[in-house]
Amino acid sequence: MSPEILGMIMLALLCIAIFVGYPTCITLLALGFFFGWVGFGLERVANLMVSRYFFVMSNDVLIPVCIFVFMGYVVERSGILDRLFRSIQVATGPVRGSLYFTVLLTCTIFAAATGIIGASVTIMGLLAMPAMMRAKYDVRLSAGVITGGGCLGILIPPSVLLILYGATAGVSTVKLYAGAIFPGLILFGLYVSFVAVMVYIRPRLGPALPKEERDFPLKQIVWMLGTSVLPVAVLIFFVLGSIVTGWAAPTEASACGALGALILSAVYGKLNWSMLKDAMLESIRTSSMVLFLMCGSSLFASVFALLGGAQVIEDFVLGLNLSPGAFIWISMAVIFLLGWPLEWTEIIIIFLPLFLPLLPHFNVDPLWFGILVAVNLQTAFLSPPVAMAAFYLKGVSPSQVTLMDIYWGMGAFMVLQVIGLVIVFMFPELSTWLPQVVFG
Repeated sequence: MSPEILGMIMLALLCIAIFVGYPTCITLLALGFFFGWVGFGLERVANLMVSRYFFVMSNDVLIPVCIFVFMGYVVERSGILDRLFRSIQVATGPVRGSLYFTVLLTCTIFAAATGIIGASVTIMGLLAMPAMMRAKYDVRLSAGVITGGGCLGILIPPSVLLILYGATAGVSTVKLYAGAIFPGLILFGLYVSFVAVMVYIRPRLGPALPKEERDFPLKQIVWMLGTSVLPVAVLIFFVLGSIVTGWAAPTEASACGALGALILSAVYGKLNWSMLKDAMLESIRTSSMVLFLMCGSSLFASVFALLGGAQVIEDFVLGLNLSPGAFIWISMAVIFLLGWPLEWTEIIIIFLPLFLPLLPHFNVDPLWFGILVAVNLQTAFLSPPVAMAAFYLKGVSPSQVTLMDIYWGMGAFMVLQVIGLVIVFMFPELSTWLPQVVFG
């Protein structure tokens, strides 16, 4: 049997194993080792495994993953999001649909302060969903706002996804962060515009808050905003601002952000040994999962390339004589469909490397391609049957909120994400202008 056929069998077995539900990391390692052994011998695949694992674990680009995850968990447990939501809710109370806008603005700020996904959906489900139901808000639109806004951490810096893409594609994480700012704001703008139109057309979807829930003196409202928004804004400036302006590398900025999150927790009286222990354990669990995936994927990809599988795929795609635009949209369609059964980590680490070698042939900027992938992968958290955002929200919502309501609510925001993807595709400068201005 030729090495190329072995490579194709290897890829097919990986897809089957993932869809069946076998642990991805173990599957990658087992398939890589077995087919490497069959393809070119035990000694060579053993040496390759050691060198690949050493390469991944000594990659400085991956250090911020662990620290940003820790920072996110500290911020999550510090009560900052509760204060932020309450203050914005009071300030926007007289506006029709104010709770929708409060959720979207809070999720955007939280995404820029942490870079993690899932926690935002869970916390906003606990805080906002009961308040929305008491205010007679539409259940489906409420679910869509919480899940759509809660997933903005996939794209908005300091996104962990962009760090993994940078490590996989060899693109500067700093430039990716700069390039993701405008697309992230565009998605936020699309969400807000959609909600504003829906509330204007059908006022019953989001009535203004009762006066007794927002009747606070102006001085108190300003104080509430100052003690909630200002500390988070300072944290975002020191983390994101220092990275984009070149004052600090992502590793240094993540360390400063983690320290800032600990200080904020102490100021708010939430810093204790139990909270710190939980944050550290969750950070270790999440980071270990990501790094083991990277190690297994690195071995699998190396064996797959040595067997000639990557060359077969490359020759097949080039033989189609596609235009650059057609190649990008086919890639986006494949990634979109992969987002239905798979999580974004598996797509970035396992399947995205199949497209990366083709970028130079089609003259596609890998930075721009990475931003397109990040916008596209917003759907991985919103698309059934996996749709982790739906399960996060369902787990903390009142019993009358059904999973079908959540799915229907997420559908409109998936369409908005596709519109955002088209905008970023049609105007590449949205992703490339700021990195060029700042970094040349």
